[in-house]
Amino acid sequence: MAPLWRRRTDPEGNRDAEFSAYYAARGDHIRNTAYLMCGDWHLANDLTQLTFTKIYRRWRHIERHDALDQYARRVLLRSLLDERRRPWRREYPTGDTAELDQPVLDLEPEDHRHLHLALAAVPSRQRAALVLRYWADLSVDQIADVLGCSPGTVKSQTSRGLDNLRRALGTARSEARLQAGGSR
Repeated sequence: MAPLWRRRTDPEGNRDAEFSAYYAARGDHIRNTAYLMCGDWHLANDLTQLTFTKIYRRWRHIERHDALDQYARRVLLRSLLDERRRPWRREYPTGDTAELDQPVLDLEPEDHRHLHLALAAVPSRQRAALVLRYWADLSVDQIADVLGCSPGTVKSQTSRGLDNLRRALGTARSEARLQAGGSR
């Protein structure tokens, strides 16, 4: 009897459909396994995504689909160990998270205008790095490919862009307060 995820494939054996069915059938199990390994749901989600990305890249070359769960667990474990070996890749909160209680997208229309004006004040390469990193959610390497530069340049452009954006936002808010105070 074929596994559940194999029964849902189309008659022509579409590999993407097979992979999608496998993910639908086993994704939660792999995520729960990742959580049990690391004890952090956020890291477990990241590891699950990384695991299925690696499996998808190799999907055409995997011959033994009957041992796919074992392969997935091996990829998951190696991803976890790899993440723990590279302390510079870890993300740490830098400030008080209490101010993040409100959703980020729950901005007043005036705040949207300030953000757009501040972003327009950031130099174009820095603005591109910021938008690709934080809006399009691309990795540093992907941004480097898009911008045609090194990953180190992307990191410095992003850092400088954030500094310039913070300064521009402070200026935009200060000007808005002055205008609001002057119009009374």
